Amino acid sequence: MPTSRWISTFSLVARDPESGDLGVATASKFLAVGAVVPYALADVGAVATQSYANTSYGPRVVRALRAGVPLDLIDQALQATDDQIGLRQYGLVDAAGRAVSFTGDDCHPWAGGRAGDGYAAQGNLLAGPEVIEALVETFEGARGPLPERLASALAAGDQAGGDARGRQSAALLVVRAEGGYGGMNDRYIDLRVDDDPDPVPRLAQLLALQRLFFGQPSEDDLLPIEGEVEARLLAVLRAAGYEVGSRWDDAAEGSLRTLAGVENLEERLAEPGRIDRAVLEHLERVRAR
Repeated sequence: MPTSRWISTFSLVARDPESGDLGVATASKFLAVGAVVPYALADVGAVATQSYANTSYGPRVVRALRAGVPLDLIDQALQATDDQIGLRQYGLVDAAGRAVSFTGDDCHPWAGGRAGDGYAAQGNLLAGPEVIEALVETFEGARGPLPERLASALAAGDQAGGDARGRQSAALLVVRAEGGYGGMNDRYIDLRVDDDPDPVPRLAQLLALQRLFFGQPSEDDLLPIEGEVEARLLAVLRAAGYEVGSRWDDAAEGSLRTLAGVENLEERLAEPGRIDRAVLEHLERVRAR
């Protein structure tokens, strides 16, 4: 029996019916699980492959979906053409939300999965079926954007026992057409915790940072730089070593934009004279350390 590709893990593959986003969340007692398990292409499909992972599945499934092959036929073809199918486990979701979860008969127990409308949850060498139940129940009950729903479900599966061997890595991949940095690819969210004693909470922290650095502020979160807000910002700039006066002026605005660049917050800057609440609070936390 092969041993070099034993990816005992749990994962959730899903589509958001409102945005059309496709994603995969996964965790494992395995180094850099995000480099092996998730694969997705915007407006086409998403795949998780694990348990003696066959990493050809992702590209093959996406090619077939783009060629118009139905998901059930793709599932049948994977099972018919892999001579080690008993060791494989995978989850598939297409752009219409059709889903498949497959667990080979020879996967290490506990192993199993569940597919529903717009999602496929699966895992092997788990603490028990309660891990999959937690994944599914949390995902179905969650509201909001797909990345947060996937992260919440992954955390629930982790808290239910997760991989029976322990914890090491986790990953979250969500694709959206032109959703990547600068709109030049579909990597809307691509986060990995490759080696950590508690990777799932760390993954949630990274998602929060992703939202901070690259999210767009709402109109309600843009504060006029006056009064208390003005005083707080001037204090932040002084703590960062900038020479500023007692009132907000062009020099202070320039210093703020320089500091925002240092802290990778330039994507969230508003027009002069207003500040994003999240930017102000983050700069205060950073300068208080």
